[in-house]
Order: sequence, then structure tokens, then C-alpha cells
Amino acid sequence: MITQRPKGTQDWYGADINKRTWIEAKARAICAAYHIKEIITPAFEHTVLFQRGVGETTDVVQKEMYTFMDKGNRSVTLKPEGTAGAIRAYLENSMYADPQPTKLFYFTQAFRYEKPESGRMRQHHQFGVEFVGAGSPLAEVELITLLTGFIRELGLKDAKLHINSIGCKNCRRTYNDALLAYLKQHEDCLCETCRERMGKNPLRVIDCKVPECKKIVKDAPRTIEYLDDECREHFEELKHLLDELSIPYEIDTGIVRGLDYYTKTVFEFVNSEGFTLCGGGRYDGLVHEIDEKQDIPSVGFGIGIERILYFLEKEGVSLPEPEPVTLYVGILGNEAKAQAFRLVTALRTAGIATETDYLGRSVKAQMKYANKIGAKYTVILGGDELAANAASVKNMETGEQTGVALDKFVEFFAK
Repeated sequence: MITQRPKGTQDWYGADINKRTWIEAKARAICAAYHIKEIITPAFEHTVLFQRGVGETTDVVQKEMYTFMDKGNRSVTLKPEGTAGAIRAYLENSMYADPQPTKLFYFTQAFRYEKPESGRMRQHHQFGVEFVGAGSPLAEVELITLLTGFIRELGLKDAKLHINSIGCKNCRRTYNDALLAYLKQHEDCLCETCRERMGKNPLRVIDCKVPECKKIVKDAPRTIEYLDDECREHFEELKHLLDELSIPYEIDTGIVRGLDYYTKTVFEFVNSEGFTLCGGGRYDGLVHEIDEKQDIPSVGFGIGIERILYFLEKEGVSLPEPEPVTLYVGILGNEAKAQAFRLVTALRTAGIATETDYLGRSVKAQMKYANKIGAKYTVILGGDELAANAASVKNMETGEQTGVALDKFVEFFAK
């Protein structure tokens, strides 16, 4: 064995890939109902996109990005999240010229150098939605209702909506002054990173995971206390809409999210132990940050596939098993190989899951294999069956056997 997979990564196969594709199918179905179109963006972008868009004072940019110089001496970064790339694509491809709003969803790999833990990997996979071009709280409500339905479709029950407002740039100035005054009283007890953040972006201190810093910010001023009239009205309308739609929520003033592009609404779905399933919010300034000629309101969310799997396991949710092989075609004798495989190909072309023997097993061994893979039916083709143009199909559950003409197999299994 020359090497092993890098720490914080995963090989997807067997039961895990079945679960992942089932989750993605549920996500695609609900996005189709909401008329949200898929987008795929590159696995890497120019580093400046994340420095400007995500924020230079965030943990993602400061500590977690996989950044390197390419052969053209350009700084590129494996994307740590999906939003910045999707908005770059929206702008670069002039999607704003299409009928608005634009609603996009994606499944993407994301790369963050951090300590691997339950539901969090260095290479992880996100399902995300970006809703570009609508400033109304109804856009947040749409994504929250989508997530509520998606979580219900997954079979999860322990995930409650938490919401907060972190205001806009205008009210953030007043808040930052109040927060900075508070933090200066405890500056000596803050970690080195937070002391640096105080001068660049005090809000990032609220998001620090260092235990001592968390204790200090527990009593710090909250953004919700410093909202201007517009942001306050936006938040009140959001709450009213959620109440009218009977979507339960909790106001959680500790939510600020870990990325600088968020404004106004931020939200998370959190379980009873305080573990976050997914998060999102409004980012009205991100479009302008990427392209100063544009100023378009946007809102979105991201939810990790690994995080969903962790929650499913934690709640003991059983996922449906993939459909088994419909028919196993056993081969008896070399003279039957070509015609047996011709039948296998015809069945597969008709969309009927079919398997056969490639290892020259005995008939007994082939039947054991068919049983192991859960084939619903089996048939053995040899010289006698080919001569008679018919074979006996066995129902593996009941043991019942049915004679079927070889040229009627597709018709028989297509019923």
C-alpha cells in the first residue's frame, strides 16, 4: 500500500454513497418544486474572491483555506464554501440580465483545513441554494420553508430554527463602537486572534470558539439591540411571516455566522444539544463586493452532506435500501456465454437491473452469489435452454418457477 487517504477526507462507496445519493435526490426534488436551477462552479477560484467576499478577518480565510500558487504564479484557492463562487458566476455570466430573481442550487466539494470531527471534514460536500435579486424577507422565508420541508423529508425531527439579525453596514458602525468598548474592558483575557480582530472587525470576536473568549462575549452587546429602522422593520416582517406560516423559531442573538458577507438576517437549524445542522442568511453586500458596478440583494444557505449523515445517525433514522438487482442470469457452459450476455444487454438496455457471471463459477456458486446480492429472480442459461429458446425463471423470495421464452424476457420483467 503506497499511501492512505489524507486526514479529514473520505472514500464514498457502498452504504455511504447510497445514503449520499438518496439525500441528493431529495434535495433535487424539492429544488425542482421551488423552480431552482442547478449550477456547477470550479473547484478552485482566484484567492482574492474569498479574501474580499468571505472576509480577511474570518477563520476561513485566516486559518482554513487551501491556497497555493499555480504554474502561472497566480494565487488560487480550493473553494472553502459555495456562495462566493456562485455569485461570481452570476456576475461573470450576466445572469442579472435574465428575468429576476435568479435562484440557483448546487452540490459542491468544499475544502477547509480544520480539525476533523463528527459531521465536519477537511474535504466535505455541501448542498446550497442562492436566491439573488430579492430584498424582501419573503426570500428568507422561501429558503426557510424549503429547508423545513427538506429536513422533514429526510426524517429528522431534532432541528429547530434559530434566527437573528446582524444589521447592515450603517447600524453595524454603532454596534461595533459599543462592542469594541465592551471588549476593551476584557482585552487582556482575549486570545491573540481576537485582539487582532478588535481592530479590524470586532463582530468576528463573537464567533470565536476559544472557551475563554466565549465566556467574555456571553455578556457582550448584541447586534439586535443596535438595528436601524430599515433592518428592524425587515426583521419584524420576517418574524411576522414565520408566525403566519406557523414555522416555529427561536431568536438567538449569539448567531453571527462565520463569514463576513452576511447582513441583516442570519439563521441556523440547531438540535437540542446545540449542534448546528445548517446555516444561512442574507448577504446584500456580496454582489457589490465582487463587482462594484452591481448592487443586488441576495440570500442563501449551505448544508453539509456529512452533517446530514451525522444527524441521521444520531437520531437513528433508517434510510430506504437501494433497489436490488432484478435478475441474475447464470451461465452454464462456454457455449452459452455469448447468447446469455446478449440477453443481459437487452435487459439492461430496457432499464432492468441485471447481473451475470464473469468468474466462471459453478452453478451452485453462482446461485450463492445471486442470493448475496439480493437478486429478485434468477435464471440459468445453458445449451438446453438455448436450444429450447426458453428458460425457467425462479422467484428468489417464493421459490416459484416460471417458464419464459428467451425473446420474451424483456417483456416479462418490464411488467
